[in-house]
Amino acid sequence: MKKEEKIGLKVAWITIILNFFLSAFKFCAGIFGHSMSMISDSLHSASDVFSTLIVIIGLKLSSKGADQEHPYGHERIESISSFFLAFLLFGTGCLIGWGGIKNLFVHSTTFPNTLALIAAVVSIFSKEFMFWYTKNTAIQIKSNALMADAWHHRSDALSSIGSMIGILGGMIGIFWCDSLACLIICIIILKVAFDIGKEALKELLDTSCSRQTEFQLRCLILTVPNVQSLDRLTTRLFGNRAYVEVEIGVPAYLSLENAHKIAHSVHDQVELQFPIVKHCMVHVNPSK
Repeated sequence: MKKEEKIGLKVAWITIILNFFLSAFKFCAGIFGHSMSMISDSLHSASDVFSTLIVIIGLKLSSKGADQEHPYGHERIESISSFFLAFLLFGTGCLIGWGGIKNLFVHSTTFPNTLALIAAVVSIFSKEFMFWYTKNTAIQIKSNALMADAWHHRSDALSSIGSMIGILGGMIGIFWCDSLACLIICIIILKVAFDIGKEALKELLDTSCSRQTEFQLRCLILTVPNVQSLDRLTTRLFGNRAYVEVEIGVPAYLSLENAHKIAHSVHDQVELQFPIVKHCMVHVNPSK
């Protein structure tokens, strides 16, 4: 098992344990604190447990090396897990939104109490901690699935802020405020689901790297000695990595051996300076 995979799995299991206890606490606080928005928020936290399990599966499978049936490796499994995570979030958001709409038309005689408010505050700080902890690890090990899970934690923190506002409104007697908070939570979750799904789909469709990355690649390649032109540059994302194909122009009088050395130098420099690049293919043309 790679070092990066161990780090990612450690973070994932820690957040699963924290989310399990947090969602149970929020659910009980929602029931005894008479807050529908806190119950909805607890369901959001519970979905984090399942989403992180998806991330764990994605991390383990995507870290497998290339084999005879998958010569390019398994990195795209991480993108698939991120896409599945977006669907899970979308479903959770729709359920919470539907519950909020139904409760807008029910005039309850009971209002949220201090217990629900305490649970909202605890949730905000807990989920913000999980967000930064997971995000920093995702950057360290370059994991898109873990980064998607980090933003899932951030969406939970934002939804807890919505719950807190709704609970405060309910405590002063505004009956619809708690239900309105459910709708705010729904919108936040759907926005995060859309962003995660869009990013995962981009990776699955062989989208090219950003213009900035391609510009930096061009600048690097043209600094390699004896590279007189860059005739073609194409890139494509493959999970959280990228493939690069270039055609360079070198002096026509060079021997095959020397031209090969130049191509190898371009290959090595690209993969050394850009860790995101899994493989760089270089084709040599005689310079016009």
